[in-house]
Amino acid sequence: MGMNVANCPKCGKVYVKNIIHDICPACVKANDLQCEICIKYLREHRGITLNELSEATEVHIAQIAKFIREGRITIIGSPNIMYPCEVCGTGIREKSLCDSCMLKLKKDVRNTMEDHRRDEENKRKDNIASFKISERLKDR
Repeated sequence: MGMNVANCPKCGKVYVKNIIHDICPACVKANDLQCEICIKYLREHRGITLNELSEATEVHIAQIAKFIREGRITIIGSPNIMYPCEVCGTGIREKSLCDSCMLKLKKDVRNTMEDHRRDEENKRKDNIASFKISERLKDR
């Protein structure tokens, strides 16, 4: 049985993969340090925006948004921080999708399920009809 290794998507180094992190241990430590820097700065400057936090800490906006989504950074006491919806980019304060994208996703899922139900019903009807025809042909 071989070792489960991969190249780190951030730095390119080879590392042993694990179930907790999808990056190498050095990048995990760097991410943890970035998170701590953001948390500390946010505590001292509650009224800042996401862009201001990113500029002040030199941590990319996408990384800060990931920290927020993971629950590592809380924005409860920071009314001006909003991060982008993963679909349309609209500023949001919780979850991963804005209300509009969430409604569209729910509608798409509902429509897909309805299409699947209709397809199954049509297959069932086709099977019943073909069964009756074949039964009639057997009697002749």
